[in-house]
Amino acid sequence: MLPPQPSPVSFEHLPDGLGIGVASPRLTWTLPAGTGRQVSYELELERRGGIRRTGRVDSAEQVLVPWPGDPLTSRERATVRVRVWTPDAASPSEWSTPADVEAGLLDAADWQAVPVGADWDEDPEGERRPARVRKNFRIHRPIARARLYVTAHGLYEVEINGHRVGDEALAPGWTVYPHRLRYRTHDVTTHLTEGPNTVGAWLGDGWYRGKYGFDGGTRNIYGTDQSLIAQLEVEYDDGTTHVVATDETWKAAPGPILTSGLYEGETFDARLHDPAWATPSAADTGDWTPVRTGVRDPATLVAPLGPPVRCTEEIAPIEVTRTGDGRHLLDFGQNLVGRLRITVDGPVGTTLTLRHAEVLQDGELATRPLREATSVDTLILSGTGPLTWEPRFTLHGFRYAEITGWPGDVAAGQVTARVYHTDMRRTGWFECSDPLVNRLHENVVWSMRGNFVDLPTDCPQRDERLGWTGDIQVFAPTASFLFDCAGLLDSWLTDVGLEQLPDGTIPWYVPVIPGEPMWTPIHPGAAWGDVATLTPWTLFQRFGDRELLRRHFPMAKAWVDLVERLAGPTRLWDTGVQLGDWLDPAAPPDDPAAGRTDRYLVATAYFAHSARHLSLAAAELGFDADAEQYAALAAEAADAFRHRYVLPSAHLTSDSATAYAIALAFDLLTPEQRGPAADRLAEIVLADGARISTGFVGTPLICDALTDHGHLDVAYQLLLQTECPSWLYTVAMGATTIWERWDSLRPDGTLNPGGMTSFNHYALGAVADWLHRVVGGISAIAPGYRRLSFRPRPGGGISWARVRHDTPYGTAALSWELTATGMTADITVPEGCTATVELPGCAPLALGPGDHVLDTAELGAAA
Repeated sequence: MLPPQPSPVSFEHLPDGLGIGVASPRLTWTLPAGTGRQVSYELELERRGGIRRTGRVDSAEQVLVPWPGDPLTSRERATVRVRVWTPDAASPSEWSTPADVEAGLLDAADWQAVPVGADWDEDPEGERRPARVRKNFRIHRPIARARLYVTAHGLYEVEINGHRVGDEALAPGWTVYPHRLRYRTHDVTTHLTEGPNTVGAWLGDGWYRGKYGFDGGTRNIYGTDQSLIAQLEVEYDDGTTHVVATDETWKAAPGPILTSGLYEGETFDARLHDPAWATPSAADTGDWTPVRTGVRDPATLVAPLGPPVRCTEEIAPIEVTRTGDGRHLLDFGQNLVGRLRITVDGPVGTTLTLRHAEVLQDGELATRPLREATSVDTLILSGTGPLTWEPRFTLHGFRYAEITGWPGDVAAGQVTARVYHTDMRRTGWFECSDPLVNRLHENVVWSMRGNFVDLPTDCPQRDERLGWTGDIQVFAPTASFLFDCAGLLDSWLTDVGLEQLPDGTIPWYVPVIPGEPMWTPIHPGAAWGDVATLTPWTLFQRFGDRELLRRHFPMAKAWVDLVERLAGPTRLWDTGVQLGDWLDPAAPPDDPAAGRTDRYLVATAYFAHSARHLSLAAAELGFDADAEQYAALAAEAADAFRHRYVLPSAHLTSDSATAYAIALAFDLLTPEQRGPAADRLAEIVLADGARISTGFVGTPLICDALTDHGHLDVAYQLLLQTECPSWLYTVAMGATTIWERWDSLRPDGTLNPGGMTSFNHYALGAVADWLHRVVGGISAIAPGYRRLSFRPRPGGGISWARVRHDTPYGTAALSWELTATGMTADITVPEGCTATVELPGCAPLALGPGDHVLDTAELGAAA
């Protein structure tokens, strides 16, 4: 009997292979249960009417395996299968289920489409009514297949013959538009019919030309036009083709969306909407006028590296309260990112106003934390019967919503909150015996979902929502456990490289927009700029993608070279603008950088840490000279750190928790200094009653610094503290996401008075990585989890924990429970992987693939 078949192959880090932008996509598959390990594989490619097999390839590789044939050409399709040999099987496995891959438009010459939009006068500095564009055309014979390649200057939603194409939101997302504008490929074969057809698109301002950023925002950051770029390619059954591309023959008209902005919300007048506008029956007269064509370099059009933003969940309100003046206040029980979908009927001209906020103050929406992001949606009814409506080109961060103008009472099912974020595959789960810790972990998950909206943002609700480099630098280990975010972060890191200044400076946030006076002009800053070195390394460790590491190596090298120049011969980075331990709870509300830790201590520590990781990346890539050079540089910086910031007592010149945490976690101390420094860290924590005293830099490091240096019990005390400031204080105060400040909501129920008071900000949730590795007990010790460590370290009265992670090789899981005689553990090692297990009181044990049940009492007796 043949062994079971492997999984279908996947391509790069994409959920499917349609419209791939890589001519030689790498292939990944997982082995079936019981396989153990792979010793060889064979790939089969069916393409261009023929089949080619590689023959048996003696290799254990099964993650991101090189493409086995000639590169794909534009639009080319291939079907791929794999079979594997295992050590004990005389024959190969069955072939995997076929998987299809199809290239997008890989060459600039493939594009005929040009940008098309409204050709009427607009005030470039004011609110502009969005347009719709459309084109009527005929299909002359039966269709074999049809593809729509589409993007926009701004945002778009496409309809063909009245039916929506795709289900993504806020497409094409936000990239550094002058260099990279993402297009998506859709199979629209079933949307078309012989005879007359119509393709049309809603347009929105989005990040391209909408008002965005601080202090009132900036309009027209990338351009003043609002344009569709679309190319519909129809292949008939006789092999001939028909192309319908955006050009001067398209028409434009004002749509029923009167205003739309990512911060402001959307206003929709249903009286102006013809549901048949994108069908052949709609008259091409009246408001429909010729379009204005624009220019776009097709060489800047790129295929996606990850999934799009989609609605992933719908949530009904848990409570609806009608106020004395007729408003309806809705509580959805969860702080989320998305928009409301409502079903309502009322007289013509009835106006409904939808407002949003994360928290309440004195029973009303607390909108001050939104700053200038008004987050108001407005619907004007047509009076023609029940209408189901949802805004198209905006998102809000909210738990509470207020509706004014609703006719009568809100009935069940009439209002739903739809949750939107990049539709990444969930890969990590954790729970334990402490319900407050479980809620904390759930809050981390919700904050990641709400802030991974095409790029990793700081917050989803106020007038900011930017790709802050420091936030994701500290959170990437947590993010890469919880979701398959490799494609999203690879794409964003590409933009970080594009925005890197010629001298090597990494911006505070990417894409870069105006941020005067604090953020523009751009200055190099530690922890934020170090995203260039540390985040590619994290992704390599978690996903095993060496080519990702290689692509971003020049950016990392330029960053470290810059810091070397700034530090000079002293190797001390003690100049310039630094944010230090941002949002240290001791910092005043109006000066988040004024924490207890010397910001130049932080900068020099990161200099050593980044240089060391650049050396590791160079060694992994075979750049031996660079590896040696940057290892020496890291040693010099660490030595400079010790001479400047470490006292003879092994205490630090900044006697703060963050200073000790960073020195210990970054391995900057001599062996003789580590013990006294760790003891002092524990003293500082306990002296403050195990309340948090760290900000963005120290918080991700402090539990590991304590755990790895003999103070696991203190780390658990930190974790389980419920007084402010602490992780569980926020849970006790009803948080359902991670807050920006430890006291965004103060113990007396009032809002923090600072101008930065977000209730959905994932950075301080980076502790979840410690939960996964220490409380749960799963760590990667080789890239992609090819080798794993199962080492739970219980404490704090937590009596059981369960953790699971879908690695690139398959599922790894550990479920442990304390017993009267020790601990029992159920362990799953993915096929093709090996593991080391170290349970409390027991010697390390090597395990192979499969399920294992261990008991420390039995292991101790065996020893």
